[in-house]
Amino acid sequence: MSDQDPLVIFTPSGKRGRFAVGTPILSAARQLGVDLDSVCGGRGICSKCQIAPSYGDFPKHGVTVRDGALSDWNEVEARYDRVRGLKEGRRLGCQAKVQGDIVVDVPPESQVHRQVVRKAASAKPIIMDPATRLVLIEVEEPDMHSPSGDLERVKDALRDQWQVANVTASLPILKALQPALRKGKWQISVALHQPAGSDEMMILGVWPGLHEGGLYGLAVDLGSTTIAAHLCDLTDGHVLASSGLMNPQIRFGEDLMSRVSYVMMNPGGDAEMTQAVQGALNDLAMEIAGEADIDPALILETVIVCNPVMHHLLLGIDPVELGQAPFALATSGSLTMEARDIGLTGIAPTAQTYLLPCIAGHVGADAAAVALAEEPNTSNDLALIVDVGTNAEILLGDTSGVLACSSPTGPAFEGAQISAGQRAAPGAIERIEIDPDTKEPRFRVIGSDLWSDDPAFPADTQVTGICGSGIIEAVAEMRMAGLLDASGLIGSAEATGTARSEPTGRTHAYLIHDATAQGGPRITVTQGDIRAIQLAKSALYAGARLLMDKRGVDKVDRVVLAGAFGAHISPKHAMVLGMIPDVPLDKVQSAGNAAGHGARIALCNRAARTRIEEVVGQIHKVETAVEPRFQEHFVNANAIPHATDPFPELAQVVTLPAVHFGQGSAPGTGGGRRRRRSG
Repeated sequence: MSDQDPLVIFTPSGKRGRFAVGTPILSAARQLGVDLDSVCGGRGICSKCQIAPSYGDFPKHGVTVRDGALSDWNEVEARYDRVRGLKEGRRLGCQAKVQGDIVVDVPPESQVHRQVVRKAASAKPIIMDPATRLVLIEVEEPDMHSPSGDLERVKDALRDQWQVANVTASLPILKALQPALRKGKWQISVALHQPAGSDEMMILGVWPGLHEGGLYGLAVDLGSTTIAAHLCDLTDGHVLASSGLMNPQIRFGEDLMSRVSYVMMNPGGDAEMTQAVQGALNDLAMEIAGEADIDPALILETVIVCNPVMHHLLLGIDPVELGQAPFALATSGSLTMEARDIGLTGIAPTAQTYLLPCIAGHVGADAAAVALAEEPNTSNDLALIVDVGTNAEILLGDTSGVLACSSPTGPAFEGAQISAGQRAAPGAIERIEIDPDTKEPRFRVIGSDLWSDDPAFPADTQVTGICGSGIIEAVAEMRMAGLLDASGLIGSAEATGTARSEPTGRTHAYLIHDATAQGGPRITVTQGDIRAIQLAKSALYAGARLLMDKRGVDKVDRVVLAGAFGAHISPKHAMVLGMIPDVPLDKVQSAGNAAGHGARIALCNRAARTRIEEVVGQIHKVETAVEPRFQEHFVNANAIPHATDPFPELAQVVTLPAVHFGQGSAPGTGGGRRRRRSG
């Protein structure tokens, strides 16, 4: 293809290429290995290849997408829309043809390999004290001699039978009240909601007689890349279902600052993203209710945790101030509001939403939720808690105090910006080992418990790419096997002794798997992949090291890995890579989805909301973007595992080869420049 041909960029994969005018988007996707489904051979019948084109300025991608970047609707699309309907803004990838530079989002339902959301609910116990509870009351019948409204007599019954005063009810409750009273023969069940720190009670639901249908709540971890939700029974805290989906805002930018830039460059861009994420939340609520086979109208409460940019975009607040010093939040306090105000229209019309407080301009309610779940402020030993995602939230503390910061790791840990990278889905390589003598790899894919060298490993297993945990292990294994030096350079076949080190222009790549003969992909780790991981892990380590500086320590007692990665990254590989400071490997713990667990605690325990609001006020916030030493720590952390910090605990279990493949750069130098803050 010519350099003059239009540039086609696919999200969320980040894959891109130039294609001649007139090329169908489905064809471009197939040539780039993009995960876009189709079962009808491109005839516009199956609708599996639906895409969402994006328009405007995309500084991160270096393109401006104009109207006319795709061909006009044709009769095939028009017919399909008439008969079955296309969502607003969607096109059929087999019919839409390239006319100019274009950014194309592949929605989850159009992906062959849908994401496995690795944010399962934690099994940690929670003390039940929900803000919403059910009571049964007997209400006096109306009397012509003592005129009084039904609501007033309900309030009297609540006061006399449950010692509940100061009760309010919204219009939907007033509409439902009289039929419920008469059907229940003046006995009704009432769902009462009491916000934390308030004396006021709100009636969220009424049912005739004894309501046995349950009361439910949603705990939502609204991440930059993934939205995960847990549907909980508000009587016992039991998780009925957990589900998740990709954050549709990813088509506007893979990281937070890209989304802020999109708002700056495109008037009304914030409203676009607000509409996208609110719609996704509503869809997720409906999906999870269907999965649990409950009536969505019985979801009376939601608790949401998220980072500051997502917080503002969810609420419809312009996030531009968060993109520049002093990174001012519109509000840092907790919020309680009507769920319908943030687009949750499919659940109970009276449902309430609680958002945990944010800690600082780049340390959000998700970090507060981690603090609620892990309680570093009560730890007797010095704990470093790292919630790894597109943006890493880091807490360091013990009983004497807690520090917090956010570090811009970007999406590389989640498989984006990696040549063969993909989200965690069946077929993705998630574990890998490389023999240090033969340099031969073996791997495991999501969906199978067998290693690739096992005789029982199915020959027809479809290996589709490599996910975040897989690329982390691959880079660490390459370092341990002597395929990669401390500066992050991949050695040649001559230097490493294996033909799997292949030349790619001026650099080299390591071949993991070649299925081209079977029509599958060729999966390699390229020099560009190594650099992307170096940038991500350097930002993470530098943030942790900055907190250690502020605390005046050179080591911590234990490390807690939280988030989707916490349960899937081996401590040894994380340490070899230099993602985390050196500690004994048995002192590296997994917390699973700590942010999601914190959201569940706040959903099921009203007192916990008051507690975390107090704790957040005591956390010392460190802003990495304005700390001079962050740059120094970042550069030193480019080396694998580190240019200057010793790793004595790691040295007891791993001996890293003293190889050096660079020309003119000393071993241990990173060779990478620090990116600007990206989330």
